[in-house]
Amino acid sequence: MKTITIEGQLRTEIGKQATRQLRSEEKVPGVIYGGAKEVNFSAPATAFKTLVYTPDFQFAEVKVGSNSYRCILKDLQFDKVTDALIHVDLLELVEDKKVIATIPIKFTGAAKGVKDGGKLITKMKALKVKTFPKFLKENIEVDLTELELNGNVRVQDVKAENYEILNSPRIPIASVVLTRVLKQEEAAVAPGAGAPAAAAGAAGAAKPAAAAAAAPAAGAAAAKPGGKK
Repeated sequence: MKTITIEGQLRTEIGKQATRQLRSEEKVPGVIYGGAKEVNFSAPATAFKTLVYTPDFQFAEVKVGSNSYRCILKDLQFDKVTDALIHVDLLELVEDKKVIATIPIKFTGAAKGVKDGGKLITKMKALKVKTFPKFLKENIEVDLTELELNGNVRVQDVKAENYEILNSPRIPIASVVLTRVLKQEEAAVAPGAGAPAAAAGAAGAAKPAAAAAAAPAAGAAAAKPGGKK
């Protein structure tokens, strides 16, 4: 898995004034948690770009003084006005200690429902998992091959070895839905199928009406000879 190297400096002063000074120098303060001790450091804003502005899951090798820390990104803070990165939280990876990470989903296979004319809707881009650092990887593969029309793949359907998935099991990850064209085709077929029955019903209803109309005429015709006598 890809590792980003960040050269940082140990922060000896902590507080609003020290933080403002760092940001005026275009540096970002950060904290490394999870190890033997917390490490407060700073690094140039440009050093975080390839770690922060990407959908990929990556490791960060943070070098502070003579020490090096293998980490993953934990949290970020951005300025509400300028959207500039203003703080970074990193989690140090300790081999015998489980970590919680958010790992992107990679969809594989062509869904059956799409081949039948449906449209694939993806509802989740990543899963939150708990695992040991040695099992962390770039993505979690989810196979869509057997996904049918009007079907769902849910969190509970994902098989990820060595991972405890923390998302709710019933949440849909991906679905195949009817397209507008398919809906129109189904709507067009339904009335057509009922048309012969409707025509037969109309013909049946017309017969009693015709018979009722013919009855007075027959009675009038029968009454004419009697009138002559």
